[in-house]
Amino acid sequence: MSTVNVLVLTGYGTNSHKETAHAARLAGADRADIVHFADLVAGDVRLADYRFLVFPGGFLDGDDLGAGQAAAKRWLYLDDARGVPLLESLKAFIASGGLVLGICNGFQLLVKLGILPGFASTRQEPVFERQVTLSHNDSARFEDRWVQMRANPASPCVFTKNMSGSLIAMPIRHGEGKLIPKSPDVLEAIVQKNLIALQYVDPATGEPTQSYPANPNGSPLGIAGLTDPTGRILGLMPHPEAFNHPTNHPTWTRGNVPALGVELFRNAVDTLRRDE
Repeated sequence: MSTVNVLVLTGYGTNSHKETAHAARLAGADRADIVHFADLVAGDVRLADYRFLVFPGGFLDGDDLGAGQAAAKRWLYLDDARGVPLLESLKAFIASGGLVLGICNGFQLLVKLGILPGFASTRQEPVFERQVTLSHNDSARFEDRWVQMRANPASPCVFTKNMSGSLIAMPIRHGEGKLIPKSPDVLEAIVQKNLIALQYVDPATGEPTQSYPANPNGSPLGIAGLTDPTGRILGLMPHPEAFNHPTNHPTWTRGNVPALGVELFRNAVDTLRRDE
């Protein structure tokens, strides 16, 4: 059986790295290392030594220039100690078939880098072109609540495989979670290519919603998460790592607990084990 090693990046404002690594271990990963971004730059750690890369939640650089904006510039313009551009290492990681998960702030980073939704990207030729952004919630305030979602059964996303049959519950905690496409054509392409992986739904009907607070930020079509055409990259605003035990859920005392957010990680680990 192949080994699954997970790299969870931290530094400069990330604050969910420990829960994220814990969720990866619960999902069956052989190893989940928490690595500071500076260690990548120093060349002490290489992406090539891992198969699953996670950008966890937090507030990179205090969101001072917009969520994930400054961090994206680091990836775009810094080299490691060997003189290899970090962007080239990231492209090679994606091209090799590695899985990438961006949670909340990590999702914001992925869209600022142009990794998602990645229309023109393939595993062999990842293209970094910004097509959407994530901006301030319609409520104009920080939202901290549990939401319900459904997975798109037509999406190629490996993280949400076999999760489309029931409602998915996770907590959200963000101030900049509204997806804004570059143009109506971009949104149409996202829909046509089935790159919507997860949608906020009305708990009463189970249908995607624009209504607050079920849709906590006002994202069009209730978009809570995006994948790329390969299905091996996922970005989402809710926090799967924060639902790693039944007692995390507000209704656990009533015995009414949905599937844990750890299932996203388990699907990823299982996919990597099947790859070889």
